[in-house]
Amino acid sequence: MPEQLRDDGDVDPMTTVSGPSTAPIRIVCVDDHAIVRYGVALIINRQPEMILIGSAATGEEAVALFEREHPDIVLMDLRLRTMSGLDAIKAIRALDPQARIIVLTMHDGDEHIYRALAAGAAAYLLKDTLADDLVRVVREVHTGLAPPMEADVQAKLAEREGQPELSPRELEVIQFLAEGKRNKEIAQTLEISQETVQVHLKKIYAKLHVSDRTAALSVAVRRGIVLLD
Repeated sequence: MPEQLRDDGDVDPMTTVSGPSTAPIRIVCVDDHAIVRYGVALIINRQPEMILIGSAATGEEAVALFEREHPDIVLMDLRLRTMSGLDAIKAIRALDPQARIIVLTMHDGDEHIYRALAAGAAAYLLKDTLADDLVRVVREVHTGLAPPMEADVQAKLAEREGQPELSPRELEVIQFLAEGKRNKEIAQTLEISQETVQVHLKKIYAKLHVSDRTAALSVAVRRGIVLLD
């Protein structure tokens, strides 16, 4: 059931404001922080033509909620427990290739942005976005428009275009580094030699413009190349 969030006033933020008789834009919010879901409910339900019909705290809940309610718009955070927001986007788009998903997150790494848009997100907003801009983007995405990207988001994407991409195997290796695995453990997991692991690491360092594993992890986390629990 969609969670009900109530403040100390007389108005339930999860209850839509009376408006025109036309069908409202039906929205769900996916975020693992209750206070964010509450704030989004306040913003959305103050719009006469919008209603927040439900919210979810995990990727799995988001997919199930979408399948049950078929909302017009999904507001999706990327950092969620268990199933990530990125995986939830992919799962929802697999259910409905026309699903309209707006990422609303604090993560501004170029790889975060690129992967979300590549997975099918219609727009990418940071959580410092003004309420009026969030509402505007919801309206634009609902009508099928491609809203202009925020300047910071566009700059990060432009910066990524000049960066060499890590291969699938290199991505595996650096993700294992982020999980604290040593070269020997990585070699055993991937069934390769430690010398091959070292070759992959050297290529990773070169592509990330660093000289050691600590710096490589710092860059990879900042850019969103690897995910930390």
